[in-house]
Amino acid sequence: MQINEIKRKSLGEFPTPLQRLDNISKKLSGPQLFIKRDDLNGIGTGGNKVRKLEYAFAEAEEDNATDIITSGSTQSNHTRLTLACANKLGLKTHLIVTGEEPATVSGNFLLNLLMGAESIDFVEEDIYASRKEKQTEVEKKAEVISKKITEQGGRSYYIPNGCKGLHGALGYSQCVFELIDHFRPFNSVPTHLITGCGTAGTLAGLVLGSHLYAQEEIKIIGISISREKKELQELISEKLSEATDYLGTKTEISKNLFEVYDEFVGKGYGAPTENMQRAIGLLARKEGIILDPVYTGKAMSGLIQLIRKGRFNKDDKVVFLHTGGLPGLFVEENNKFVNDIYKSIGKRLNQDAHNI
Repeated sequence: MQINEIKRKSLGEFPTPLQRLDNISKKLSGPQLFIKRDDLNGIGTGGNKVRKLEYAFAEAEEDNATDIITSGSTQSNHTRLTLACANKLGLKTHLIVTGEEPATVSGNFLLNLLMGAESIDFVEEDIYASRKEKQTEVEKKAEVISKKITEQGGRSYYIPNGCKGLHGALGYSQCVFELIDHFRPFNSVPTHLITGCGTAGTLAGLVLGSHLYAQEEIKIIGISISREKKELQELISEKLSEATDYLGTKTEISKNLFEVYDEFVGKGYGAPTENMQRAIGLLARKEGIILDPVYTGKAMSGLIQLIRKGRFNKDDKVVFLHTGGLPGLFVEENNKFVNDIYKSIGKRLNQDAHNI
């Protein structure tokens, strides 16, 4: 099956821009750096989930859904973008939020309230913990909500946190297709494409795209924001197998096409690191581009450290995928993080950049 034959809803503005990072490249004395701006895809303040949601909502439409059920943490980018896309299509959205209800409304949770979720339920569960139970608390709550919707004459469609692996693979293979078009004026393709990695759907899609459209010439690098390397590698392989089986791809994807690093996570998901803070400050001051403290900040920190360790050659063309997440900066618990940037980085940015 050809990817362009699979139904999808047009929700975002694509292709997203590709920009050079000449100031950072010069500062780090490293490879040629570029940034793919999936934070500028035109809906719900942007982010990488939109490419995946275009396939999810096509399925929801085929299923005659009236209501969408999805889940994520209090500051989930996924719930924000799912809600925004559902609003655009005139569908109701029911959010299942893992963790406690926040005392202060801010960031993504504020935007969810602004956009008008039909219902919000809180459950105790770690969305990034390894799955141990056959049915999670989120799935149990989703069943209850779905039953209620049915009783009221509606029809629900469930979108898991981060979307189905298949939808992530389909959506982000197309991102690679866009990159190839971006690089035509250079008569080349990127040598590397790097991004933060949480549920692994985005990374699996980039690997699939390199395989399908670039003859595996683009190496895909994932910087973990939560999970251990081994678990991510298994998740990526599972999602790739699902996608290739669905498409009927006969050629095998090389295991050397992607690599994953888990040493930049710090204390865990959403926990700030000093190098992440410096990376955000560096990009803001040198390129005028804002990263978030959960995904793109840690991914950029990882990229900078890999450059410092000599992972890339001078002639390499490295693309950093900006997956969005800006609302995460405007959360009360991140006030200290913002203050730390101002106090400990602002006046020593040039010197500190070399210590990342």
